[in-house]
Amino acid sequence: MRPGQGEEVTDAAEIAARLRHVFWIGGGSGAGKSTIARRLADRYGWRLYATDDVMREHAGRATPEEAPLLHRFMAMDMDERWVNRSPEVMLETFHWFRGEGFGLIVEDLLRLRPEPRVIVEGFRLLPHLVKPLLDAPQRAVWLLPTPDFRRAAFRSRAVPGEGFVWRTSDPARAGRNLAERDRMFTTRIEEEAERLRLHTIEVDTTMTEDDLTERVARAFRL
Repeated sequence: MRPGQGEEVTDAAEIAARLRHVFWIGGGSGAGKSTIARRLADRYGWRLYATDDVMREHAGRATPEEAPLLHRFMAMDMDERWVNRSPEVMLETFHWFRGEGFGLIVEDLLRLRPEPRVIVEGFRLLPHLVKPLLDAPQRAVWLLPTPDFRRAAFRSRAVPGEGFVWRTSDPARAGRNLAERDRMFTTRIEEEAERLRLHTIEVDTTMTEDDLTERVARAFRL
């Protein structure tokens, strides 16, 4: 055992005990995480914590030492971020995909009262980061959108001229890069969750919001 390893395990166990009132929904972009979390929060009277909503605030809290990839990303212009780099490089260097700032999510959750329960959602909930914090494995699920579902979801949200890709010199290429990066990220989440024996749900175009809500509720054993 390395020096300090025992203390780290104890700390993780203590945090898991303090977060036993938290349910986690992670997964790929465009999978319906926000919609399902909101529906469950409304149904059961839970507090909703959406990690997307705190990204800007977390970016301001994270120091360059804590989040070097984030600060490198913030220094780039829009073409450097989304046009000039390959999807593979975008995937490997995107700060949230590498777990930067996850500790800030945990800090926020630990500040919340244990009642009502909390449902937290977002793509930043990487399986290997969440698993040590689970009091029970059924407290977490990852939604994996099929390519068709993801395309349909983004088409329904897309408004020509709006969104950050339109602030690049080549919105079409930026969109393709982003779509491929997100596809690879979803595959990585699926493989990681499977390796860690965590629950996943494939989301396809035949599944209604009611269907998915019920599947997630069953996964949580509600």
